[in-house]
Amino acid sequence: MVASITPSAHLADVRYEIRGALTRRARELEAAGLDIIKLNIGNPGRYGFEAPAHLREAIARHLHDSEAYGHEQGLEIARETIAAQQRARGARHVEPERIFIGNGVSELIDLSLRALLQPGDEVLLPSPDYPLWSAATILNGGQPRYYHCLASHDHQPDPDEIEALITPRTRALVLINPNNPTGAVYPRALLQRLVAIAARHRLLLLADEIYDEILYDGATFQPLAEVAGELPCLSFGGLSKVHRACGYRVGWMSLSGDPARTAAYRDALQLLAALRLCANVTAQWAVPPALQSAPTIGALTAPGGRLHEARRIVLEAVAASDYLELVAPDGALYAFPQVRADRFADFDDEAFALRLLEEESVLVVPGSSFNVPRSRHFRLTLLPPPAQLHEVFVRIERVLARMAHEQAQAPAAAVA
Repeated sequence: MVASITPSAHLADVRYEIRGALTRRARELEAAGLDIIKLNIGNPGRYGFEAPAHLREAIARHLHDSEAYGHEQGLEIARETIAAQQRARGARHVEPERIFIGNGVSELIDLSLRALLQPGDEVLLPSPDYPLWSAATILNGGQPRYYHCLASHDHQPDPDEIEALITPRTRALVLINPNNPTGAVYPRALLQRLVAIAARHRLLLLADEIYDEILYDGATFQPLAEVAGELPCLSFGGLSKVHRACGYRVGWMSLSGDPARTAAYRDALQLLAALRLCANVTAQWAVPPALQSAPTIGALTAPGGRLHEARRIVLEAVAASDYLELVAPDGALYAFPQVRADRFADFDDEAFALRLLEEESVLVVPGSSFNVPRSRHFRLTLLPPPAQLHEVFVRIERVLARMAHEQAQAPAAAVA
């Protein structure tokens, strides 16, 4: 008998249902001939969006300059451009040597936590979170400590709850702003309170700001580094969402605040960056034109733009629903509706998502996948054409109506 290979015990608490069991089931259904509407991933290129032409042109011009390994932290011209952007936003002490470019923000999240954590150290994470943050914390020996961002509080964190969670082992506070999955955008006054907490407890601030320019109906993005001032802050950005270039795999992180307090950490980041040699060189040539040219996302998020219209369709569909409610997303590429408690006393978000997939060929992500216990939520992306999103909510309503009918029949069946 051949012994099976036992995977790492670290993986026992790691989940990533955005590309998990439901996605595998969707592929099976596709192989059987069904047409699945996939709303599980914020991947603009799969929905007809394109990266701006001047990014592609910059890459084409520099193909011959991209065949050797690059600097472990990224191309100097790209890092200079990112540093200039961060300084213009009010970040302090940001120079190219404090910029790190990676194969997407995902790689950099892992690298940033690997450089920081000792076994058993704690990281404060939002619930719901983007699950990579939880996974990277666990895989690097840390312990997630979740603070709630409830729909009843407009998905905004409670600073008092956050401070109450801090222990002597707490090392960092993670903020995702604009938020994935909820679309919440954090006001300056809230960020000031969170920075004050981090200062009192000497926490590293980790600001996932990949959706920084994707905003709706007058919402304003406030960079955390400007509020943090001299306090150490690591800010994450990239080309994948605002510039619709997920496949380029270009993300960056910018270390701001007092250099004396972050020198050893910066050197640890450089060591880890060097161990993986370098990030994708070819696509880094797109960074300067992306950040130095006029923004292109505004036409999509303004009234009449495709993303704004998709969001409008979702808001109208939820308002008309007999079963759903929603805090309107102010930013990012997602909506995070929840099923009303007065319609379903008990609700299994994973069972609902599976029924929606198998009965109506729509793939969404259950809210519990974002580290929300006993969730009534599900996440869907705003990237499909607005007309398709209208059809999606027709199908969602049909599934929920069937579930409500079965719930109503259950007591009668039990009595009989």
